[in-house]
Amino acid sequence: MIRVLLADDEDLIRVAVAALLDLEPDIEVVAHAADGPSAVTAALAHCPDVAVVDLEMPGLDGIAVAAELSRVRPDCAVVVLTGHGRPGHLRQALTAGARGFLPKGSPGWALADVIRRVHAGGRYVDPSLAADALTLPPCPLTPRELETLRLAEVGAPVAVIARRVHLSTGTVRNHLSAAVQKLGAADRAEAVRTARDNGWL
Repeated sequence: MIRVLLADDEDLIRVAVAALLDLEPDIEVVAHAADGPSAVTAALAHCPDVAVVDLEMPGLDGIAVAAELSRVRPDCAVVVLTGHGRPGHLRQALTAGARGFLPKGSPGWALADVIRRVHAGGRYVDPSLAADALTLPPCPLTPRELETLRLAEVGAPVAVIARRVHLSTGTVRNHLSAAVQKLGAADRAEAVRTARDNGWL
């Protein structure tokens, strides 16, 4: 039996996926979690072979859960499910250690097949997302611009960012302004969204 952990903050989806997987003769759902931290705790407590995690969850998202499980439970393969996957998310998930990436709109039988594949040591990436990821443009931002934009993402004021990166406030403003301009964004928040969607942050 392949032991599976399901993590999704939407109860209806989690219960429905569990019911589908319970129809499979070689798959057993051994634990449920409604947020990222609970998913990690459940993985440590129940030792699943595969963790199926939603991309967007409270506490830790699916990518952060994949990264944490690859550290504390490297024998547990992670499959990330997403309602609206973007190529950048795919890149981040694979970098974090996920072995599968599947849209929630996939056919019902597809998840069981992906679980079997990653449990056997393989990988699975939705073909349309993989094709989109291959055509992503390279990041136009310098490492410093990315670093300041990453800190701006959490709402840190310019003065705080400047202290953290050991630069003057004027230089930080210049980096943020350059990032906004290079990404064709209207403001800092839009620049962060663009960089996040493309997998650069």
